[in-house]
Amino acid sequence: MAVHAHPDDEATSTGGVLARYAAEGVTTVVVTCTDGRCGDGPAGVKPGEAGHNPEAVVATRRQELAASCAVLKVTHLETLGYHDSGMMGWPANTAPGSFWSTPVAEAAQRLAELIRRYRPDVIVTYDENGGYGHPDHIQTHRVTMAAVELSGRPAKVYWSTVPDSWMRDVAALMREAGVGWDETDVSELPPIGLPDDQITTWVDTSVASDQKYDALAAHASQSDGALFLSLGKDRFAQLMGTETFVRVHDTTGAPLPENDLFAGLDVRDVLAG
Repeated sequence: MAVHAHPDDEATSTGGVLARYAAEGVTTVVVTCTDGRCGDGPAGVKPGEAGHNPEAVVATRRQELAASCAVLKVTHLETLGYHDSGMMGWPANTAPGSFWSTPVAEAAQRLAELIRRYRPDVIVTYDENGGYGHPDHIQTHRVTMAAVELSGRPAKVYWSTVPDSWMRDVAALMREAGVGWDETDVSELPPIGLPDDQITTWVDTSVASDQKYDALAAHASQSDGALFLSLGKDRFAQLMGTETFVRVHDTTGAPLPENDLFAGLDVRDVLAG
């Protein structure tokens, strides 16, 4: 079960593992917490600008999410439907129905019900900073960890992250592709990721890189993925062929580092569950 904040997050940080494990016969579940209403409208129009219709954005992003999950062969898609809270400091943070303003206990109870229903062996979500400080990502982390405590079910819990070396690879590939990124551009990004030696789990998802690319492309209304899509599939595979995580809960005793989210679990039990 991958628990995400917005439509398109399922593709960027977990598209590879979702597609790889689905191909191996594992049941995969995506839970998307918000409706993405603070995303781009037609022609990239932003919230608050003329032509941005939040309800129309919600409808578009719902269709794109379904298309992305179809590409990744996700078994079950669940949406909690909270309003997108926008970036930190936006008025949307405290708007009625926003995910950021929803009590953690309330949302965690709803997610715990899904955990009890699907009984996942593995749950993946974000770290305490939500990867890069987005309020809905932070809230997704809080809600997921609270739901894990309520349900007591998963054998393993992971936080998605990126290694520092990946950020250097981004700059190199962007230069090679003629996009113009350099180390200065990377240094100006918000703090994300961890030193390589703090990553516990490195999963080879190269077999699913084309699916991940196509899943990200399914979110055509949003500009966030355009930079990575501009690399083309070959360079995209170079950059996105491994997905990395920090294991924060484990009942299996599988040694670290590991290269499989299901290390230590009997595959027959996983497929049966």
